[in-house]
Amino acid sequence: MWTSLIAVLGTLLGSVTAYLLQQRTARTDRAESRAHEARRDRIAAVTALTVALADHRRTMWAREDLRLAGAPDADYREARAASHATRSALTAPLTTLSILAPGLAAAAHAAATATYALRNAPDTDTLTARRQAAIDAADHLIHAAATAA
Repeated sequence: MWTSLIAVLGTLLGSVTAYLLQQRTARTDRAESRAHEARRDRIAAVTALTVALADHRRTMWAREDLRLAGAPDADYREARAASHATRSALTAPLTTLSILAPGLAAAAHAAATATYALRNAPDTDTLTARRQAAIDAADHLIHAAATAA
């Protein structure tokens, strides 16, 4: 009788141990999956923001270059409308990145601010310097994202 009782208890203990190990493995797998998805989402947000920054930087360069060159009003108005569209397109990826990766928010806002600074440059040399500063700020964001991931 004692032998049977020990065998049953051993079987139950083995089953409980196996169950607990399976649960722990499943929790670990879920945590790794969530971490992978979060990293993928952060990369997508950084990518979307850097694309939007590049688009806005390009349209602002074109707009300000036209203004400094004294282009016809119709050309300038068209470039201005394009720059408004690209600035608006920055809002969603900037917000998304700020929410998904608060540690990157400062670098993201600095890159956006540097891009916005192209507006009303007093001359072509200043415009060129501000453009380079915006490129550098976007590169800093990418580097910060790469080291944070």
